[in-house]
Amino acid sequence: MLDLSKIKAISLDLDDTLWPVWPAIERAEAELLQWLVDYAPATAARYNSTEALRGVRVQLEAERPDLRHDLSALRRESIRLALQLAGEDTDLAEPAFDVFFAARQRVDLYADALPALEWLAARYPLVALSNGNADVHRVGIGTHFTAALSAREFGVAKPDPRIFHAAAVAAGVAPDAVLHVGDDPLLDVVAAVQAGMQAVWVNRGQHAWSHAVQPHLHVAELGALCALLAQQR
Repeated sequence: MLDLSKIKAISLDLDDTLWPVWPAIERAEAELLQWLVDYAPATAARYNSTEALRGVRVQLEAERPDLRHDLSALRRESIRLALQLAGEDTDLAEPAFDVFFAARQRVDLYADALPALEWLAARYPLVALSNGNADVHRVGIGTHFTAALSAREFGVAKPDPRIFHAAAVAAGVAPDAVLHVGDDPLLDVVAAVQAGMQAVWVNRGQHAWSHAVQPHLHVAELGALCALLAQQR
């Protein structure tokens, strides 16, 4: 059960908690491929679909475990590898990645996300806590957050407890005063509980829970969380 009296700050996952991530990724990959058609035609011919380009990224992730916490570096270096294998200028990886990254920031928020952010930010310090490479300021929601921590910048990814503890430090509270909110059962819920926090599972797809560690609260959308927290205010 959620102990409302303990909550002094909230950390929030981004991808698939505030917006669906795959539409943004697919759009970004499509724009990257079109850029390669225009500026690196040999690479575009060799990797002539977004699935083929994604395959290079998957290959590199297996070969470079040191990049798994940094999705921007992983994507940039996979583009560089594709250019190299196609015999084109690898310096094109930088502008190509810029095209991908800009498109990746164009997300479609869930209908409940912005009203919830506005309500929560007026009452708690909010910290964005993500393994992904979305930038809350470029997405357009940065004003609602006290801080934003990404695995890329911090150097380790969820479920490492250190990134959860860093979120508590950023909010100026102890870990047990933080409520973490996210969609991933292991990376968000189990990891947050093991880091000493309370955790809310945002289960938009009506999935079954299958882990021994339980969420303190299970909601289908963020409005339900705000309604519960309002009981304490």
